[in-house]
Amino acid sequence: MQSQDVAQRHAPASPGAPGPVVDVEQAEAALVEHYPRLVRLAYLVLPPGLGRNRRVLTAHALTQRALPRGRKSASAIPAQSTGRDTDPGYAFVRLQVVRTTLEAAPPLRRGMWPRRSQLPPLLPQVWGLRLFPRSGGADELALDQRLAALSGPARAAYVLRGLEKLADGDVRHVLAAAGIEDPDAALLEADDVPAQYALLGSPEFDPCSLQARPTDLMRRRQHTRAALAAAAALAVCGALVALPGGGWGPDGAAAPAYAQNPAAEAALDPGKLTRIAATAWETSARADFSVWPARGPLTGDTALLRRALAVWARPGETVRVSATPGTQTGGPAGPPQLLYAGEVDNARVVILYDGLRIARYAEPRDGTQGAALDFARADGATGAAASALVLGRSDGNVRYLTAPWVTKAAERDLMKPEAGAMDLDLTDGVTGPLASPAMRPGTCTSWNVLQLTDDSGPKLVTDLGELIPAHLTAGRPGSSREVSGASARHTWAPFACSLAAERSAGIRSVNAWAYADQPLPDAGGTAAWVCTRAETWRGDGTAVLAQFHTPHGQYGAVAAKGTDVRACGPRDPHVLAGVLWKSGAGTWYLLAAGGRDTASIRTAGGVTASAQGNMLTARTEQGAQARLSGTLDDGSSLRGLR
Repeated sequence: MQSQDVAQRHAPASPGAPGPVVDVEQAEAALVEHYPRLVRLAYLVLPPGLGRNRRVLTAHALTQRALPRGRKSASAIPAQSTGRDTDPGYAFVRLQVVRTTLEAAPPLRRGMWPRRSQLPPLLPQVWGLRLFPRSGGADELALDQRLAALSGPARAAYVLRGLEKLADGDVRHVLAAAGIEDPDAALLEADDVPAQYALLGSPEFDPCSLQARPTDLMRRRQHTRAALAAAAALAVCGALVALPGGGWGPDGAAAPAYAQNPAAEAALDPGKLTRIAATAWETSARADFSVWPARGPLTGDTALLRRALAVWARPGETVRVSATPGTQTGGPAGPPQLLYAGEVDNARVVILYDGLRIARYAEPRDGTQGAALDFARADGATGAAASALVLGRSDGNVRYLTAPWVTKAAERDLMKPEAGAMDLDLTDGVTGPLASPAMRPGTCTSWNVLQLTDDSGPKLVTDLGELIPAHLTAGRPGSSREVSGASARHTWAPFACSLAAERSAGIRSVNAWAYADQPLPDAGGTAAWVCTRAETWRGDGTAVLAQFHTPHGQYGAVAAKGTDVRACGPRDPHVLAGVLWKSGAGTWYLLAAGGRDTASIRTAGGVTASAQGNMLTARTEQGAQARLSGTLDDGSSLRGLR
């Protein structure tokens, strides 16, 4: 992989070659356009010992300081195939980010004034919260630990190779321009870390997509009390005089934080974990996680289970905690149910269930420090929604733990409806690896989903970057069905890549409803209108997309979208959307369509037209703006989705 990347790069320019002049406006444009990439570069090069919160804020601060004060000469960094470095403004700000980030890496020494980059950033600043990127898998954790063992220049060399796709000669030039005395030594040290460059694009290393947690609440409370000591003493004295000899404190009968009590001790005792019999699901009226048996070769490893429970109750600073939106991350109220304990790829994994949440604990197999703790809501999960859990992701693949009632697992490309499903190994409920669309960077050319078969037939679920895969259905809202037949697969095929917009959004299910087929003018064939609705575990945050697909295109196009709307759902199974379309003859049209129960459609604004029935076609001009409205068969009004 590394030799192929290097072969595609350009040869380095002479280090002494003068670069073009860069002004503030040009550098600012490059900084704004590539800000997420530059901040990721700074975050990866900064020493992990800073802690993730300070590392995030410092990466943003150093990137924002990269603007020049006036016109500067950009270093002659060679261009690469992506085209970013053909802009001297980007080459300049990248060099500034690398230079200041490397200056921040050395530890402070007694008797020496610190550099500005070594001090905590003044801006941006966040009070009362700790910010950190979303957690990745065991591979990202292992890579972060390996990078932490490198020197700052070696980390920079590795990141410039992998993230910026620079050849070694180009990396040597950047490091030299950043003030590194021995770039060759940095490159040699970077060779000690395996070339897992695809992982550098993981959400684990994205300081622009963050999670927030409170800071030390007890310490903040103590500081507040100390600042108000005089007033508090007076108030307490008055309260003591008024009390007749005793009374409740503000917390009632609650025990102090971290005090020992039977409930807390039971929740941390591996011997009290709930373990369901292997055949309980066969006689139960329920088909949810509560009837899953405990599986995996390490269900008897008491030490592993104790670590998992302790980390759940009190995650330390080195634990990477992530949760789907709307999911609480506190400890269990009592002994949870054990679903799995075993080794998955490069990690030991424990999966627990407390009746409302799934918790996944993972630690490196090699015994190095660090762990990951992931949470997902599972309240009300039944049937297909409780048919699979993500065990782990590695090398672009994902492994699942399936429900005990699943008899067969297969991999299917949602974009190829006529292709058959490829069977997956299924051992004690654990599937073989299949390609994960949630981990794939770049252009979407396929979308692999998991097909699970039980007594009721096949069902499709897809990995959207969370613990519980999203259930896929097709059909009119309120009467949707499984994506098991050719017709339902053809409905989904052009719109599969739109699922990428719902990654890490807490999605429970996604339904695709083909609500209209519209003849195109100028003998353009027939276009399909499909409405997709993504439902979340928390209830709010639903996402609706009205999508349009012509017979000559591979992908559907989003014509309209809405968040937290009732359209295209069981409570309002109606939708109206429009799109500007250019025919093969070069004429622009406004096309609009609603469901079959749409009696008429009207437009206002830049285009004025009306039509009876559920479709409208009107000649217009490029860039025209219009507002859509309609009437249903029962006389009620219908607004266009925007």
